[in-house]
Amino acid sequence: MGMLRDRMADDLKLKGLAPITQESYLRYAQRFADHYKDRSPLKLGEREVRDFLLHLVKDEGIAPSTHGVCLASLQFLYRVTLRRPEVVAGLRYPKVPGLVLPHVLSGSEVVKLLGCITPLRPRTMCTLIYATGLRISEAQNLLIADIDSTRGILHIRKGKGGRDRDLPLGEKLLLVLREYWRLLRPEPPYLFPGEVPGQPITRTAICLALRRAGRAARLKKRVFPHMLRHSYATHLLEMGIDVRTIQVLLGHSNINSTLRYLHVARERLATIKSPFDVLGTPDGDVLR
Repeated sequence: MGMLRDRMADDLKLKGLAPITQESYLRYAQRFADHYKDRSPLKLGEREVRDFLLHLVKDEGIAPSTHGVCLASLQFLYRVTLRRPEVVAGLRYPKVPGLVLPHVLSGSEVVKLLGCITPLRPRTMCTLIYATGLRISEAQNLLIADIDSTRGILHIRKGKGGRDRDLPLGEKLLLVLREYWRLLRPEPPYLFPGEVPGQPITRTAICLALRRAGRAARLKKRVFPHMLRHSYATHLLEMGIDVRTIQVLLGHSNINSTLRYLHVARERLATIKSPFDVLGTPDGDVLR
């Protein structure tokens, strides 16, 4: 896209969208331009936009949520950057399924997974994500200054929706972070710097480390960073933490985003035995 991409990047910054949203919009706009190769988006219209979206849905099988992000990207490109809103005026967002249950790990699976992650930087970051329920973008952008070890607080700045929030840092997690600091002494400002100086660790590096760890731990589930956040929320519910508190910890603006974890927790009810089931058995000896 060349200069057009630079113009769109500037428009996204002026709009104040979250960095991860800017990245997604630019990525899908670039895919749209690459799809038509030598034909610039300046010369394309509604028919080409519809055909591209249809290609993603039919040929690549993208999910409705991904379809929606791609459409939002092209709407921004034509409405804001190119000032041709008529191109996307007739396009509608796809219907998204009402409830998609999150994939979670059991407590023993989390222990196995974290123990298999190498090297130290991605292992510490993944431990932090599970221990606090952070989004991967929030963990990537953590600064060293965001750790308030005296008060036991983790400051999250400009999370999803541009909202700030504070999270508790448990003693066990603080020990992990102190050991990480002692061994690696990360270069400021980021707590988890990447290979490029002045930039945080990449999402790709974390995903790759998790996939390798999942295979090493012989987990049958496909492991991805957000699964650690899902597991954190579900395990909090199983520990008796109320939904409203979990909503605040996760940084959800809508309680419905948090309520779906109730369905996952309820699935595990089937694995809970009644005291009556163990009466008269060796397991029943614990009943006093």
